[in-house]
Amino acid sequence: MYWFPFLRSPWGRTKQIISLACICLLCLLLVTSCGSSPSANNSGGSANPRIIIGTTNKPRTLDPADAYETGSLGLIYNMSDRLYTYKIGSTEAQPQLATALPQVSADGLTYTMPLRQDVLFHDGEKFNAQAMAFSLERFIKNGGKPAFLLGDIVESAKATSEYELTIKLKQQFAAFPSLLAFAGVCAVSPKAYKIGEGEFNPNNFIGTGPYKLAKFATDKIQLDIFDKYWGEKPTNQGVTLQILSSGVNLYNAFRKKSIDVAGLSMDADQIRSLQEIGKKGDWQAIANNGSVVSFMAVNRNQKPLDNPLVRQALAAMMNRKLLLDRVLYGQGQPVYSMVPTTFDVYKPVFQEQYGSDGDAEKAKQLLKQAGFSKEKPAQVELWYRSNVPTTGLTAIVMKAIASKTMDGLLDLQINGIDSTSAYKNIPQGAYATALMEWYPDFLDADNYVQPFLQCEKGSPEKGCEKGGSVSQGSFYFSKKMNKLIEVQRQEQDAGKRKQYFAEIQDLIAKEVPYIPLWQGKDYVFAQNSISGVQQDATQLLIYGGIKKS
Repeated sequence: MYWFPFLRSPWGRTKQIISLACICLLCLLLVTSCGSSPSANNSGGSANPRIIIGTTNKPRTLDPADAYETGSLGLIYNMSDRLYTYKIGSTEAQPQLATALPQVSADGLTYTMPLRQDVLFHDGEKFNAQAMAFSLERFIKNGGKPAFLLGDIVESAKATSEYELTIKLKQQFAAFPSLLAFAGVCAVSPKAYKIGEGEFNPNNFIGTGPYKLAKFATDKIQLDIFDKYWGEKPTNQGVTLQILSSGVNLYNAFRKKSIDVAGLSMDADQIRSLQEIGKKGDWQAIANNGSVVSFMAVNRNQKPLDNPLVRQALAAMMNRKLLLDRVLYGQGQPVYSMVPTTFDVYKPVFQEQYGSDGDAEKAKQLLKQAGFSKEKPAQVELWYRSNVPTTGLTAIVMKAIASKTMDGLLDLQINGIDSTSAYKNIPQGAYATALMEWYPDFLDADNYVQPFLQCEKGSPEKGCEKGGSVSQGSFYFSKKMNKLIEVQRQEQDAGKRKQYFAEIQDLIAKEVPYIPLWQGKDYVFAQNSISGVQQDATQLLIYGGIKKS
């Protein structure tokens, strides 16, 4: 979910001609070695200077109650603390502002957690349970973009002692600790913020994290070290984000070494180029398995997709490895479930049922069984977002696969539409199929299931009329699926939840409301002088461990 671009270091150099004697005198006066002059992006010659990171992701807001884009959440993540966070390299939640995992009541509705007692906000205010309750209440009541994440689940959040927080839920939700690790569900100073519809502070941030906001401009954001941070201090002297206008500018800036770290805002060919040069030792190419799933939404209300055999034929035809090679130059991995390999509940159900590299014979057999022929092919429209190059190329390759392997039984008609129109029209049922991606809100398999498959109102005849499957464009309705989603959300036992998720994935592969395609890889590039580049499980870059030799 996140990434960078820039221009050049804010610390320029003035070219001067100085005699050797003057240089030596200057070095003596500064009580420093002549051989250790500061680099272009070094703030004062420290052993751990400022880190220059670039991004094309311009943050819309720094208010955690309204932030729902990766550009904003990446900054908030590094300036804040949540009750829980993810262990590095894992989807397991661990305490951060809480000191232990929550105690859960017998009915699964009340979560009680002890809090840290040695925490200050950036403005000097003391953190306690009342401040945390304020932050959660504000997240829900101010009506920002992510408000529903807690608003749909949380009944109340109260301080039951100075350092004990009790949260009551409207309904059981086993993944609740993972939801509390969402970057925007962080502590903010009650002195600096207000509760009220639309009461946002988009250009400021006052939290408890290891960095504090020093400068927020349209082209540059500067984070300084918070010297009263309760936890482990960053290994650098601060971070500067330079915001560039395009992936091309990011690519060029990194190659010119005017930035230290670059990441996900480049096209696949630019990433491939940096990878190849990196193999020669010019810089580091760091790949991380992503949590973003690319998929095809299949509208069961449009003909001929109202016939499950046609949906199954599309699933059988899909050659994920070929798609990855042609579209992303292999920068990803095939995924055979809507739940990615990130989770231990992952089950490769589409591979088990339809094969790994496309089974054309099975696809043709299914189409014939559905009543189609060369004279009367199945006509299916495939829509992609014209301003997202990857989706357009994916559609072209899919059409080529259909033309080459389906012997005229499938007529795949591709159409482009801008993202704004696509997101508006998908819930209206305008498209037979659509190429999309899913960026998780929090790291639990539920977040790859419930938003896609749960239906509040519907019928087998009409499909879903209200619910997640409407917003995602499949209009899928299944009483069995609704029940499976409900019980896995209530189940606290991990082993039993895994069994429910297996049933859910099996049902998706059988009824094909969506066709998973690939799980992306996130690429971060760092100069050779940089170490400690890591991402958390949601692919947010962790600034605190980055250092320069």
